[in-house]
Amino acid sequence: MSRPYAEVIGDPIAHSKSPLIHNFWLERLGIDAEYRTCHMTAEGLADYFAARRVDPDWRGCNITVPHKETSRRLIEALLAGHADIGAINLVVARGGALLGGNTDLEGVAGPINLFLDGAFNHKPVPPQKAGIIGAGGAARAAVAALKALGWVGEWRIAVRRPESGAKLLDDFGLHGQVVPIEDAALAGLDILINASTMGMGDSGDGRLALAGLGGGGSQPVVFDMVYAPLETGLIRAARKQEYAVIDGLDMLVAQASGAFFHLFGARSPRDCDNELRALLTA
Repeated sequence: MSRPYAEVIGDPIAHSKSPLIHNFWLERLGIDAEYRTCHMTAEGLADYFAARRVDPDWRGCNITVPHKETSRRLIEALLAGHADIGAINLVVARGGALLGGNTDLEGVAGPINLFLDGAFNHKPVPPQKAGIIGAGGAARAAVAALKALGWVGEWRIAVRRPESGAKLLDDFGLHGQVVPIEDAALAGLDILINASTMGMGDSGDGRLALAGLGGGGSQPVVFDMVYAPLETGLIRAARKQEYAVIDGLDMLVAQASGAFFHLFGARSPRDCDNELRALLTA
């Protein structure tokens, strides 16, 4: 007998913790469905969507690197209420049509708001100077989320290819600086978000000591979207400087919660977050 399912696609994909999260929630809610991983190359992406469109058991998918921007170009319409930021992390089947969305915005804004609500004796000082490492799909979500929150007055996009950073700023109508990924270029930032794959597999971020962040009257915040490993070099450097940190699991669970509702039609049981986090870090 067939069984409803959803999945996460990406390249690579073996590291993904999304199946643990979604299957945990499905079990808790008693929903007869499953959530899988699917390794997908860029060359196979269009054929993948064509095949899934006609699969009656397929409820949709989450999308991770490097397919978020390409998938947006392949999907004809967006879910109601989802802004077009040029990248999607979610596709759902609705009446024979495929609709895209981006719950990464919730994944960025949610943990930041929770942190600020609990900081500074409940008198948060919003970050004024923001830096984003990367210019891909995750970086688009980070910029869109911070722009929507309305706090940022100074933007810096730290990238290896200056033209990609300039395009990111231009696409969002922002004035800012495109800078190299190095400590001197990040000095004075109130919040730094790593929205790249830097540090995935615990490599590539050892050169950042993060000295010199802050100066805006509040504790600097370092937010690393990478969750494999959870304790990245960037997070270790931030802790050494006694900065506040938001790790990749905070974002992963927040964006997954938004996706779960669209995929399975139920609210995720967030009262079980402590148990879920223990499972994810075991």
